[in-house]
Amino acid sequence: SHLCQSAIDGYNVCIFAYGQTGSGKTFTMYGKRDDPNLWGIAPRAMKEVYELIERDKETYDFEVSCYMLELYNDALCDLLLDKEQRKNPPKLDVKLDAKGIVQITGAQVKGPCKNFEELYHWNEFGNEQRHVASTAMNAESSRSHLVFSVIIAAKNKATGAATMGKLTLVDLAGSERQSKTGATGDRLKEAKSINMSLSALGDVIAALSTGEKFVPYRNNLLTRLLQDGLGGNAKTLMFVNISPADYNADETVTSLQYAARVKLITNDASKQAESAEIQRLKGIISVLKKGGQVEVDLASHGVDNNALSEEEPPQDDPEDDSWMEGPAFEREARAQFEEEGEAE
Repeated sequence: SHLCQSAIDGYNVCIFAYGQTGSGKTFTMYGKRDDPNLWGIAPRAMKEVYELIERDKETYDFEVSCYMLELYNDALCDLLLDKEQRKNPPKLDVKLDAKGIVQITGAQVKGPCKNFEELYHWNEFGNEQRHVASTAMNAESSRSHLVFSVIIAAKNKATGAATMGKLTLVDLAGSERQSKTGATGDRLKEAKSINMSLSALGDVIAALSTGEKFVPYRNNLLTRLLQDGLGGNAKTLMFVNISPADYNADETVTSLQYAARVKLITNDASKQAESAEIQRLKGIISVLKKGGQVEVDLASHGVDNNALSEEEPPQDDPEDDSWMEGPAFEREARAQFEEEGEAE
């Protein structure tokens, strides 16, 4: 609930689950969808967001939107496209804004979502498009990394100050050993992609935990997606899932070592807030960039528009010869003095 409050307040928040395949990451994040008593982190967080909005609706105007992506076989897929859009999907690109927040250009953003039911509908819609398959270790194994981001814009009704928070819920695919999963064909190709991305994630965690100057975020699309949540401007919560089976002891030890390194990372979270004046100036700049014209209200800056319009321009005084005082006048006077001297 504290992290949901932070997202409402304008912070970047990231919650994700990590662990080997079959350890319960998807259940941790989503639980049993048809039973609210067994909901996971994601639906509970979405519900909490709207409860907080209901509490503060007299003071703030809120607008909630969302997008949902999966990283499948090293390719980024938009899960909120309809059937027609999926035939020719737009190109997706991962970029950072001026404050270091990850933004996905080309992603389908749904909203405004006026209530929990609308937001949950889009989450369910996206989950139905996700790649899932059966392996020897998991009957419903996630074959992709899932990212669901909730964007929360808030505006103070009294002051006009605005904030923009983001709650990112991530369900990572699990690391696999082919000898245990029995993966072949497409499943084996998916497993290789998953393991490579998780290996890149491990490299980033290692670099952040030891304080290295260079962090290899760009080595993989997964680490670029999670860049602001891992070591950037975010409040981050990570669940590490482990298997209780004794034949998974090696994977369990690896996951716990991974968790120990993650615990050493410290993020520097800051609120994304703008005053009403900054918003107004940004709007003017946006219009000017597009070649438009902007009428400036000088009165709002303490200048009397009427006084300016009534004031007459200054008139030249014909008897005023002060314009002659200068280098040109001095040269003429000096030349005249020299001529008089020669004449004498």
